[in-house]
Amino acid sequence: MRTTNTPHISGRWRRVSSAAAAAAALALAGFGAAAQADAATPHKVSAQTIATQVAKAHVQYTNACATSPKKGYAACDALRVTGGTTAFMEKQAAIKGVAPQTISPDATSSTPTGYGPSDLQSAYGLASAASSKGAGETVAIVDAYDDPNAASDLAAYRSYYGLPACTAASGCFKKVSQTGSTTSLPAADSGWAGEISLDLDMVSATCPNCNILLVEAKTASMANLGTAVNEAVKLGAKFVSNSYGGSESSSDTSYDSSYFNHPGVVITASAGDSGYGAQYPAGSRYVTAVGGTALKKATTTRGWSESVWNTSSTEGTGSGCSAYDAKPTWQTDTGCAKRMIADVSAVADPATGVSVYDTYGASGWNTYGGTSASSPLIASVYALAGTPSSTSYPAQFPYKSAGTTALNDVTSGSNGSCTTSYFCTARTGYDGPTGLGTPEGTAAFTG
Repeated sequence: MRTTNTPHISGRWRRVSSAAAAAAALALAGFGAAAQADAATPHKVSAQTIATQVAKAHVQYTNACATSPKKGYAACDALRVTGGTTAFMEKQAAIKGVAPQTISPDATSSTPTGYGPSDLQSAYGLASAASSKGAGETVAIVDAYDDPNAASDLAAYRSYYGLPACTAASGCFKKVSQTGSTTSLPAADSGWAGEISLDLDMVSATCPNCNILLVEAKTASMANLGTAVNEAVKLGAKFVSNSYGGSESSSDTSYDSSYFNHPGVVITASAGDSGYGAQYPAGSRYVTAVGGTALKKATTTRGWSESVWNTSSTEGTGSGCSAYDAKPTWQTDTGCAKRMIADVSAVADPATGVSVYDTYGASGWNTYGGTSASSPLIASVYALAGTPSSTSYPAQFPYKSAGTTALNDVTSGSNGSCTTSYFCTARTGYDGPTGLGTPEGTAAFTG
């Protein structure tokens, strides 16, 4: 089997036939909603027991894309779990009353090992909206390079979880290049293919009725990725997710005006996976910067708890005060004179990661984390909330719900060391790592 490499991205995993892998996984795992449901419990188990077990989750993971892109380029913020035991696996073990299984290094499972649609919809109060909203809305995913198996992998994920089909034939799914071509696509890349699968699956999990547009940039340069953003908007998408980032630079303000200033369009961007520090395009004042949390089962009324995702001093959600971008009028924190990252957040910790189906970068079911998971999730929450008005900047919408029950305020954890505490440490109200908090339904994401 062949492994694909590009100048900027290191492909790590074996390429296999998507049709064969999908058939094998589905044959082993079964179809539909039954596959998503927890297995029947052989004994009664308390919420406290499950929460205690989930707290033991620990994993090893690898970056899907290059971690230090050259100037003017971006890396994807996807992290693939290669070993250990995820929160989902610990939860399943507690429910069944058995010892948890483990993920072997670089091994792909025949069944999911991360959170699926019902977990995410439960955690963020989205079950009702996910079943009844989103029809007619298009969420665009912007990534670099081509995933040849995107359509078939998307179909396998949705079939497993009993989600409605989303195909090119029905008009639900469309894949184009940054110029809008459906035939002249970029070179394939196994690292970015994992990112693409993660993004498509998070849209599917959060907004099953939404259409999905995948726009593939020719390279991971900010110019090409920005051109892909413009193409997504040109093709009618009102919700555009960007799960990548690079170092801030003096060029950012020109990128703002060239690629990200689209009134009436939701544009989300990952805050980064390297701990405290700002990255772009999350630093753009025109986007919704999305931070990352660790999401675990809890004995609370909500049934879930969240804290700042922080694995180490160099591994965790990004945050910080931009060095270049002006502060948007809706941000009122006083410690940062310029644009502050993040605005809102969602699950990103690989230990509490999400299930992804990928057969170009891997060979079936994987668990992924990183703020690459939280960005498309938040874009899809916006889509469930409805189309923004044509003159609005949707990044400001959550600020109207600050301090209300429409957002889950994350008040514990930090992502590094900083001189201004809230830049890197969670607190009541706004903070850098998690912004205003995580969704509780869609009310905070409508204008």
